[in-house]
Amino acid sequence: MRPFLFLSARPEVEAVGPEYESVRRAMGVDAGRLEHVRLDIDPLGDVRLDSFAGIVVGGSPYNVTTPEDGKHPVQRRVESDLARLAEQALEADHPVLFTCYGIGVLTRVLGGTVGTLHGEDAAAVEVTLTDEGSADPLVGALSERFDALVGHKEATERLPGDAVLLAFSAGCPVQIYRVGRNVYATQFHPEVSAQDFVARAHVYRHHGYFPASELREVSERLAAASVTEPQRLLHRFVQLADHR
Repeated sequence: MRPFLFLSARPEVEAVGPEYESVRRAMGVDAGRLEHVRLDIDPLGDVRLDSFAGIVVGGSPYNVTTPEDGKHPVQRRVESDLARLAEQALEADHPVLFTCYGIGVLTRVLGGTVGTLHGEDAAAVEVTLTDEGSADPLVGALSERFDALVGHKEATERLPGDAVLLAFSAGCPVQIYRVGRNVYATQFHPEVSAQDFVARAHVYRHHGYFPASELREVSERLAAASVTEPQRLLHRFVQLADHR
């Protein structure tokens, strides 16, 4: 069977390995089947999409809404690489799942609007499927309502015209969407357990996702959250990609 590819875009080395392990565990594949490219270090280069059963794009503290002259050169390269990947995936309708930071890149490629109106602090929030989400072969495997872990400063404000809205939350109107049959994007983090997210909160306590002085309280709230459904999304992504 073909391998999967995980693309990470986190410059914080202490968060990279745990993110990869969270994704791999949720997908239900071993390390030999999940290749990893750190875009903060290595340019993506030419990717033969058909070499991979599917591709997962991870999160990042980068924000696409940062003014271009305020972006680090590495961020500009990462966004260029991911935009090129998005264009190729859309043209081929190849299985790619963009998460968190990735949804912003995809939304812009598609001509939608990304802004800061619907940011969500690090927390567990209730996500609700739309009718289209319930009928979707990937997202429909989840419960109609479920808790997911979020932490983002920007979000999709205007859904791209070609996108189908699959899920939303009270604070963020676009939590999941699909383009074509096989390209998906989630605003929440589908890979993490509550404990994973507590560890990530410690890494990013000074990045503005919550007041750093409230790390203990935030960690306790996250640790108490019951979050299991989102990880099923990645497992289902593997199943569908393998039988495509």
